[in-house]
Amino acid sequence: MAIIKSVRGFTPQIGEDCFLADNAAVIGDVVIGTGCSIWFGAVLRGDVNSIRIGNGTNIQDGAVIHTLYQRSVTVIGDNVSVGHNVTIHGAEIKDNALIGMGSVVLDHAVVGEGAIVAAGSVVTGKTVIPPHTLWAGVPAKYVKDVDPEQAEEMNVRIARDYHMYASWYKEEE
Repeated sequence: MAIIKSVRGFTPQIGEDCFLADNAAVIGDVVIGTGCSIWFGAVLRGDVNSIRIGNGTNIQDGAVIHTLYQRSVTVIGDNVSVGHNVTIHGAEIKDNALIGMGSVVLDHAVVGEGAIVAAGSVVTGKTVIPPHTLWAGVPAKYVKDVDPEQAEEMNVRIARDYHMYASWYKEEE
Protein backbone atom coordinates (compact mmCIF):
# COMPACT_ATOMS: atom_id res chain seq x y z
CA MET A 1 0.00 0.00 0.00
CA ALA A 2 1.22 3.48 -0.92
CA ILE A 3 2.54 5.83 1.75
CA ILE A 4 -0.17 8.44 2.32
CA LYS A 5 0.91 10.80 5.08
CA SER A 6 -0.64 13.86 6.68
CA VAL A 7 1.62 16.74 7.65
CA ARG A 8 0.97 20.22 9.09
CA GLY A 9 -2.76 19.44 9.21
CA PHE A 10 -2.97 18.55 5.50
CA THR A 11 -4.10 15.09 4.41
CA PRO A 12 -3.76 14.07 0.75
CA GLN A 13 -7.00 13.86 -1.21
CA ILE A 14 -7.09 11.18 -3.87
CA GLY A 15 -9.82 10.98 -6.51
CA GLU A 16 -11.73 7.91 -7.58
CA ASP A 17 -10.30 5.23 -9.85
CA CYS A 18 -6.66 6.09 -9.06
CA PHE A 19 -3.75 3.67 -8.85
CA LEU A 20 -1.01 4.33 -6.30
CA ALA A 21 1.92 1.92 -6.44
CA ASP A 22 2.94 0.20 -3.22
CA ASN A 23 5.96 2.42 -2.64
CA ALA A 24 4.62 5.70 -4.00
CA ALA A 25 4.56 8.48 -1.38
CA VAL A 26 1.85 11.14 -1.29
CA ILE A 27 2.42 13.59 1.54
CA GLY A 28 0.59 16.64 2.88
CA ASP A 29 -1.26 19.22 0.79
CA VAL A 30 -1.76 17.10 -2.33
CA VAL A 31 -4.98 16.80 -4.32
CA ILE A 32 -5.13 14.17 -7.08
CA GLY A 33 -8.00 14.04 -9.57
CA THR A 34 -9.84 10.98 -10.86
CA GLY A 35 -8.33 8.25 -13.00
CA CYS A 36 -4.70 9.09 -12.17
CA SER A 37 -1.77 6.77 -11.62
CA ILE A 38 1.17 7.38 -9.30
CA TRP A 39 3.88 4.81 -10.06
CA PHE A 40 6.61 3.02 -8.16
CA GLY A 41 8.98 5.23 -6.19
CA ALA A 42 7.18 8.45 -7.10
CA VAL A 43 7.12 11.09 -4.36
CA LEU A 44 4.52 13.87 -4.23
CA ARG A 45 5.67 15.91 -1.24
CA GLY A 46 3.18 18.63 -0.37
CA ASP A 47 4.77 19.39 2.98
CA VAL A 48 5.83 22.98 2.32
CA ASN A 49 3.15 24.04 -0.18
CA SER A 50 0.37 22.64 -2.35
CA ILE A 51 0.43 20.17 -5.21
CA ARG A 52 -2.62 19.86 -7.46
CA ILE A 53 -2.99 17.16 -10.10
CA GLY A 54 -5.85 17.01 -12.60
CA ASN A 55 -7.74 14.04 -13.99
CA GLY A 56 -6.22 11.21 -16.02
CA THR A 57 -2.63 12.21 -15.24
CA ASN A 58 0.19 9.75 -14.70
CA ILE A 59 3.24 10.37 -12.54
CA GLN A 60 5.71 7.67 -13.54
CA ASP A 61 8.33 5.73 -11.62
CA GLY A 62 10.83 7.72 -9.58
CA ALA A 63 9.29 11.13 -10.27
CA VAL A 64 9.55 13.78 -7.56
CA ILE A 65 7.00 16.57 -7.25
CA HIS A 66 7.73 19.32 -4.70
CA THR A 67 7.49 23.11 -4.15
CA LEU A 68 9.14 26.05 -2.37
CA TYR A 69 7.92 27.00 1.09
CA GLN A 70 5.51 29.95 0.74
CA ARG A 71 6.87 30.80 -2.71
CA SER A 72 5.69 28.26 -5.27
CA VAL A 73 3.03 25.62 -5.83
CA THR A 74 2.89 22.79 -8.33
CA VAL A 75 -0.14 22.49 -10.58
CA ILE A 76 -0.36 19.66 -13.10
CA GLY A 77 -3.37 19.57 -15.44
CA ASP A 78 -5.46 16.82 -16.98
CA ASN A 79 -4.06 13.97 -19.09
CA VAL A 80 -0.46 14.91 -18.40
CA SER A 81 2.29 12.29 -18.59
CA VAL A 82 5.20 12.89 -16.23
CA GLY A 83 7.96 10.50 -17.32
CA HIS A 84 10.22 8.28 -15.26
CA ASN A 85 12.60 10.12 -12.91
CA VAL A 86 11.23 13.58 -13.68
CA THR A 87 11.51 16.35 -11.09
CA ILE A 88 8.85 19.05 -11.09
CA HIS A 89 9.49 21.75 -8.51
CA GLY A 90 6.96 24.54 -8.07
CA ALA A 91 5.91 24.65 -11.73
CA GLU A 92 2.68 24.58 -13.73
CA ILE A 93 2.09 21.91 -16.35
CA LYS A 94 -0.99 22.53 -18.50
CA ASP A 95 -3.43 19.91 -19.84
CA ASN A 96 -2.25 17.24 -22.29
CA ALA A 97 1.45 18.06 -21.88
CA LEU A 98 4.22 15.46 -21.86
CA ILE A 99 7.29 15.78 -19.64
CA GLY A 100 9.94 13.36 -20.95
CA MET A 101 11.96 10.95 -18.83
CA GLY A 102 14.63 12.44 -16.60
CA SER A 103 13.59 16.04 -17.18
CA VAL A 104 13.61 18.78 -14.56
CA VAL A 105 11.04 21.59 -14.51
CA LEU A 106 11.87 24.33 -12.00
CA ASP A 107 9.97 26.92 -9.98
CA HIS A 108 7.51 29.23 -11.70
CA ALA A 109 8.04 27.61 -15.10
CA VAL A 110 4.90 27.03 -17.16
CA VAL A 111 4.62 24.23 -19.70
CA GLY A 112 1.79 25.05 -22.10
CA GLU A 113 -1.12 22.88 -23.15
CA GLY A 114 -0.09 20.02 -25.42
CA ALA A 115 3.60 20.95 -25.16
CA ILE A 116 6.37 18.37 -25.04
CA VAL A 117 9.52 18.60 -22.95
CA ALA A 118 12.04 16.15 -24.41
CA ALA A 119 13.71 13.53 -22.23
CA GLY A 120 16.64 14.80 -20.17
CA SER A 121 15.75 18.47 -20.53
CA VAL A 122 16.05 21.14 -17.84
CA VAL A 123 13.35 23.80 -17.92
CA THR A 124 14.80 26.63 -15.86
CA GLY A 125 12.76 28.69 -13.43
CA LYS A 126 10.25 31.19 -14.86
CA THR A 127 10.52 29.73 -18.39
CA VAL A 128 7.21 29.83 -20.25
CA ILE A 129 6.82 27.11 -22.85
CA PRO A 130 4.06 27.98 -25.32
CA PRO A 131 1.29 25.49 -26.10
CA HIS A 132 1.98 22.83 -28.73
CA THR A 133 5.74 23.29 -28.88
CA LEU A 134 8.65 20.91 -28.40
CA TRP A 135 11.50 21.99 -26.12
CA ALA A 136 14.74 20.12 -25.49
CA GLY A 137 18.20 20.46 -23.97
CA VAL A 138 19.99 21.84 -20.95
CA PRO A 139 18.72 24.44 -20.52
CA ALA A 140 15.62 23.58 -22.54
CA LYS A 141 15.16 25.62 -25.70
CA TYR A 142 12.48 25.82 -28.35
CA VAL A 143 12.90 23.16 -31.05
CA LYS A 144 9.72 23.36 -33.15
CA ASP A 145 5.98 23.73 -33.16
CA VAL A 146 3.97 20.56 -32.77
CA ASP A 147 0.72 20.05 -34.66
CA PRO A 148 -1.97 20.52 -31.97
CA GLU A 149 -4.05 17.56 -33.15
CA GLN A 150 -1.03 15.24 -33.31
CA ALA A 151 0.26 16.40 -29.92
CA GLU A 152 -3.12 15.95 -28.28
CA GLU A 153 -3.60 12.54 -29.87
CA MET A 154 -0.17 11.33 -28.76
CA ASN A 155 -0.21 12.85 -25.28
CA VAL A 156 -3.79 11.80 -24.49
CA ARG A 157 -3.06 8.30 -25.86
CA ILE A 158 -0.08 7.95 -23.54
CA ALA A 159 -2.18 9.12 -20.59
CA ARG A 160 -4.89 6.60 -21.50
CA ASP A 161 -2.29 3.85 -21.92
CA TYR A 162 -1.10 4.50 -18.37
CA HIS A 163 -4.68 4.27 -17.14
CA MET A 164 -4.85 0.85 -18.82
CA TYR A 165 -1.50 -0.23 -17.30
CA ALA A 166 -2.80 0.79 -13.87
CA SER A 167 -5.83 -1.45 -14.37
CA TRP A 168 -3.52 -4.46 -14.64
CA TYR A 169 -2.35 -3.84 -11.08
CA LYS A 170 -5.84 -3.30 -9.74
CA GLU A 171 -6.79 -6.76 -11.04
CA GLU A 172 -4.10 -8.27 -8.82
CA GLU A 173 -5.36 -6.64 -5.61
